[in-house]
Order: sequence, then C-alpha cells, then structure tokens
Amino acid sequence: MLLPFISYASIKKTKSSDVLQPVSFNEVILEDNFWLPRLQIQKEVLVPFALEKVRPAMDNLRKTGNYLNGVKDELPFPHRFVASDLYKVMEGAAYLLTLEKDSALEHTMDSIIDLIGNAQEEDGYLYEAHTTGVSASHEHWGGAGMGDKPYSWVVHSHELYNMGHMYEGAVAYYLATGKDKWLKIAEKNARHINHVFFEGDPKYNNGNPVNQAPGHQEIELALVKLYRTTGDSLYLKMAKKFIDIRGVTYQPEGEGVMAPSYAQQHLPVREQTKAVGHAVRATYLYAGMADVLAQTGDKSLQPALDSIWNNIVDTRMHITGGLGAIHGIEGFGPEYVLPNKDAYNETCAAVGNVMFNYRMFLAKKDARYVDVAEVALYNNVLAGVNLDGNKFFYVNPLEADARNAFNQGLKGRSPWFGTACCPSNIARLIPQIPGMMYAHTDNDIYCTFYAGTSTVVSLSDGKVTIKQTTNYPFDESVRFEIKPEQSKQRFAMHFRIPTWVGKQFVPGKLYHYLNDKPAEWKVLLNGKEVSVKPHKGFVTIERAWKSGDLVELQLPMLVRYNKAISQVEADIDRVCITRGPLVYCAESVDNVAMPASYVVNPSEDISITKGAGALKYIDFITVPAHSVQDKDVHSLTLLPYYAWDNRGDDAMIVWLSENDSLANASIPKISEYISDIKATHTFDRDDVYAMLTNGYPANSFDTSIPRWTSWPQKGEEQIVEFILKRPIALQSFSVYWYDDGGGVQVPKSWSLEYKQNGEWKTFPIYVTDEYRMLKDQYNMVHPGKDITTEGLRLRIVPLPHAAVGILSVQIEEVK
Repeated sequence: MLLPFISYASIKKTKSSDVLQPVSFNEVILEDNFWLPRLQIQKEVLVPFALEKVRPAMDNLRKTGNYLNGVKDELPFPHRFVASDLYKVMEGAAYLLTLEKDSALEHTMDSIIDLIGNAQEEDGYLYEAHTTGVSASHEHWGGAGMGDKPYSWVVHSHELYNMGHMYEGAVAYYLATGKDKWLKIAEKNARHINHVFFEGDPKYNNGNPVNQAPGHQEIELALVKLYRTTGDSLYLKMAKKFIDIRGVTYQPEGEGVMAPSYAQQHLPVREQTKAVGHAVRATYLYAGMADVLAQTGDKSLQPALDSIWNNIVDTRMHITGGLGAIHGIEGFGPEYVLPNKDAYNETCAAVGNVMFNYRMFLAKKDARYVDVAEVALYNNVLAGVNLDGNKFFYVNPLEADARNAFNQGLKGRSPWFGTACCPSNIARLIPQIPGMMYAHTDNDIYCTFYAGTSTVVSLSDGKVTIKQTTNYPFDESVRFEIKPEQSKQRFAMHFRIPTWVGKQFVPGKLYHYLNDKPAEWKVLLNGKEVSVKPHKGFVTIERAWKSGDLVELQLPMLVRYNKAISQVEADIDRVCITRGPLVYCAESVDNVAMPASYVVNPSEDISITKGAGALKYIDFITVPAHSVQDKDVHSLTLLPYYAWDNRGDDAMIVWLSENDSLANASIPKISEYISDIKATHTFDRDDVYAMLTNGYPANSFDTSIPRWTSWPQKGEEQIVEFILKRPIALQSFSVYWYDDGGGVQVPKSWSLEYKQNGEWKTFPIYVTDEYRMLKDQYNMVHPGKDITTEGLRLRIVPLPHAAVGILSVQIEEVK
C-alpha cells in the first residue's frame, strides 16, 4: 500500500533512532554563488536541452504504448539502455522543481509519465524491445545481445538497470511534487521483478525464478530509495537479495565484457576485496551494498566494503577522485596504474564514487568518506560539464594536448554522446547535492558538504533551523546560525574537518603534501574559540542550544604541492597543486608556453586572483615556474580542474614536471604506429597518406589540409588497410570523415577488422560503442576485449549516390 506523501526526514521515525538519515533535497534551500547558479543553469539550459536529446526514448515509449493498445504505429528501434538516459534526465528535472514552481515543466513530466505508464505491460514488465518483439531480430545489436525475450540475457540486457533509474526518477518526482502516478508505476514494476526473479512466474523463464543479479548494477541502490520513500520493506529485501546472489547463482564465462570480474560477478560480494572491472558498475554495486548495510545493519557486508574502499583510495584513484583509469573495459586496471594523458576516468564513474562514499558515510558516520566524495564531486564530476551547462566530457584525462583528440574521439567537450550516460548522470547528480548537505539521527545533526544553505531538521525533541553562510570552496570561513524550536533544546552538532586541512589532500595512501605541516583550523562558538578534537573527521558540540547561537569553522585554504607515492610511475618527479578541496591545472589559454613544458619549484611565492566573465567567482593561482620552451617565462597560472576547457579547446596538465628532462610539450605522432596505408581506390588529386594528418581538422569540410577520397567511385565498398610497424595492444581507433555535402559524403556504414597471426578477424567492438558516421569529429571505437594486432582494415560502405573520404585517423595503444 502506498503511504501518504512523506519526506526522508519524517521516514526516520519508523527507523532505529541511531540510523543516519539525510535531509532530503526538497528540504534544503540553496543560497550561495557556487551551487545555486549551477542548478539555475541546469533548469534553464541543461534540462530542456537534454529532454530534447532523449526524445528518441520518448518515441520508443509512445510506440510501445501504441503497440500494447492496438494502435497502428511504427515499432520502436531496439536499444538496451536509451530509456535510462530519459529517466535520469527526468530525475534531474524533478529535483529542480524544488527551486521554483514550473507548471510547464511539470506538464512535460506528466506527459512523459503517461508514456511510461502506457508502455508498461499489465503485469508490470517494462522494456520496449521485448514487449514489441523487435529484440528477436536484433539479438546482437550494439556489440552485445539483449536476448530475444524478457530476462533471457540479464548480463547485458540492461532491463533491471533501466528500471533502477526509473525508480530513482519516480522517487524524486514524488518528493518534489507529491504526485504518485510514476511512483505507482515503479512499485508495480518492482513487485513484478520480485515475483519473476525470486518467486517464479509461468510467463517468464519457464516458471522458474530467474534468480540472477543484473550485469549492470543500479537497481540495488534504487530499491533502497524506493523502500525509504514508501516504507515497504519488500524493496529493501529485494535489494539485499540481488546483492546476496551476485557471483553465486550466475558467473559469466569469457573475456572482455563477458569476463566474470567485468560486472563484479567473479565472487560473492562478501568475498570481494578489491575494486575490479567496469568502474561504474562497481561503484553502483558498492553504493547498494553500503545502503543495505546502513538500512539493515547487515555487518557481514562491512569487511568487503572496507577492503574495497581501501583498495580504491590506496591504489586505484586519481587525485581528482576519478576512477576507472583504463580504456577498453572503462574500468579498474592494475594497482597504481594511474596514467595522465591516457586516463579514462568516465564521468559516470566519478558520479558513482560520490554515491558510494556518501552512502558509506551514512552507514559508518565517518567523515573520510565525505572527503573522498567531495574531491570526486568538485573535481572529476564538475569537470564533466562546462560552466554553460551544455557541453560535456565522457572521459576526464589529467593531461590533454590541443592538437590531439582527447575525449571519446572529440576535441574538447561534446554537446552530447551516442552513449549518453554521462550527460544524463550530470543532469541528475548536481541537483541532488542539497540532499547531501545534512544528515541526522534523533538527537544528532551532521554537517557534511559546505555551501550557503538553510534547512529545518526534525529531531526527537523538536525542529532545528540551520542557516549556513560561506563562499566555499574558495572561502575558508563557514558559519552556522542555529535556531532550535524548543528553548535550550539539547542535541549534538557534528562539523566535518576535511582531510585537506591536514597532511594530505584526500584519504588514502596514494597522495601526500610535500610540506605536510597541517593547517591551523579553528572552531568558534558565539565568537569564542572552543577546544574540540575530531572523532572520525567530525568535531562535535553537544549542548543546550539557544536560538541565534553561531558556530564558525575556519578552514585555512593553503596552496599545497602534492606528491604521489613512488608506485605510481606516471607521477614520478611530478607535483600536483591543490587548494582547499580543489585540484588545479595549467591551461594553454593562461600561459605563454605549452603547459607540459613547465617546470615548477615548490615555493611560497604564490599569488591568488579572481577570474573574469563566466570564471569571475573562480580563484586562479600563479606559482613560480620556468618553461623548457621559452626561457623568458618565470611563472605559471593555474585554474581549478573543474573549470578547464571553458574558453576553447586548449592543452592542459595536472601533474607538473619537477625537472627539465621530464618537461616535454611534444605529442606522439600517429606515424609511430603505421608503416604503410593501402586503399582499394584513391582519387588522383588526393593522397592516401593524408590520413596521417597530425592535427585536428576544423570540420569535415576542411579543405585546408590534404585528404583521401574514393571519388568518383560512388556507392562502391572501399577497403583501407593500415600496416603497422609492430604489433600493438590496441586501445582505440578513430576516423574523421571528409564530407563536402555533394559527391563525397559520410558513409552508410563501416566496420573494422584486425590482423592477428596473419589472419584477419572481426573487430570485437566494445559493448557501448557504435560505428558512427558523425561529422566534424572523430568517430572512435574500442575493443571489447584485449587484442594485440599486426594491422587494421577499415571496410566502408558508401551511400549509393556518393563516394567516401577521410581526413584523419587516430590509433591509440594501451600504455
């Protein structure tokens, strides 16, 4: 039975008085210059833009609803996870409805919810491709199957993944508006999944319980949200069951995306000790485990979570909070392998890092988890979207050269991606931040993230109004005005003292300050300093509070030089500069020479200035340095990593050289891999070797550089063979198409083959990649498993009325 409209804060009355509950997003008002403008931009720019981009998913729902209701229409196109992007964007829109009433946006949301309800089968099942039968003829669409019928390929179908995102969106919309139609749709599906997976239904799997955990985790943490919103313990039990059976009832066999570790199915979760496989899937799993630990008290999960968390922060996390350093599986590589220019660090993995660590905090009341979440949020997550809210990063390297493609085959940021999980994740995470500012038990209030906010927290003895004032993350002062409902109400306030004010920037063994002298932080109560010692990263003031009591934290934001431990080979003889919770980087636009050419000598001779325009609230840092390119240069200017690539697609570096020999602004040439190129036909005015163009074309009709075309052979398949100088472990292949809008156009289709032991084989394209024909950018594919190749062969099918052309190709080797 659906409960009346309730918030997270009031639900805690049904829980143990010691269980830590977050103050819901809809009960926290933002009043700052950092997060509030971002939410306003998301509402005005990102959400309308993203809703338009996910319109194909809406069309699929409409067509499925028509199919179920006997209305003649086209069938939906087969896709495993496009619906999830729609649900995530809707979730973000729901959070933003708390900023101000928006009847037009609510109307749009209600209309889409109608589409979702119409596409849901009577028993609760919801998956367009299987409902309409289009999956049967597209079993291997996109490089991996979705199965030919419901729940027949749970390892890759994304059926449960999609529903998890649907649940999260439904919960957010319910909390924001009180409307329960979408929540009822979500509950209907959840009860259906419980019946099919854990009880058995004659319509599915021959009546036997499916009893298999999904390949892409998400439903686990979503079910906990559903439980906390409705109070129905069935959903919490389901979350626990999906966690309990992972690696027990099913283990895939194979390599690449079918490797048991890829989706953390190699061992039962309680036996897992290290972070492995696809980083997004992993962090979603760990978040779900932490949720179940916090809500059920199942401490058997704690040793695994502790071990995995330590493995991440001690061996596998970039200083930006980025996870999944390795291309190919978008995941965790060997311990201490943390490349800079070749780092993957998918934006979604950083989102997962925030969610995992915040849930660990809720489970263990330890500030170090918030510290990691904060670093991932302020650095890797925020870098994933530009300041205007309309361009995105999928990959987040720690070094980039303006002459090279560095983002999924794109130079700089993209307005969208074919696999749009990252923009849609940004759309939903940033509006959730107000709901991570405060948490409480019956008699305790925890202040976690710092921002100008106000809220009312319900404790057992009465409500407490809190107003927080700060310009964090650039202001070292954080002030709280506290107004209890009852006169002299007694409770404890817990304030986080971040790791970065101590001897290192972020918890774990990977990074430490060059000068490890801790900053002298202070806590003042009504203007007088109080003596407090942190416990689990929090200082506690417990007293009978009076209305108007003031607490101020002074957290000195020193400019610090960071070193990585020697096991991280990529950062040997390098330093990274941080201030407060922010990682800083050098960008070409602010400096005379190439950023990678600079050598820094740690010094206290530092200046801090404010930016201009869109960067007016951002602190820039200038430090002493010299360039091996330009001997007249004696300083280097840096800006926060999250703000780079907002003034043009420039070179950037995080880890700076400490000596001249290491400082090198050069980039690898593509010709270091290719010895020769052969093509079935080359126009006599073109050059097949033009594909080795070392640079970035201005666009697909860039006539200022040479090109290869098959003109005048219209409609004839072309083969381009790349002969390599030596076998390489291939990381990616990218092609930049030439298109003059007339006789030479982007192809109808293309595919790749690779040569191994003298034999040509079909390229095992990665599960979320596609052979795209997009203009004005590189079209990149990755192998879905480890391959070493002696050559590559490009098969191109032109449009019937056109020839094809290529401006440039890029080959990347696994480092």
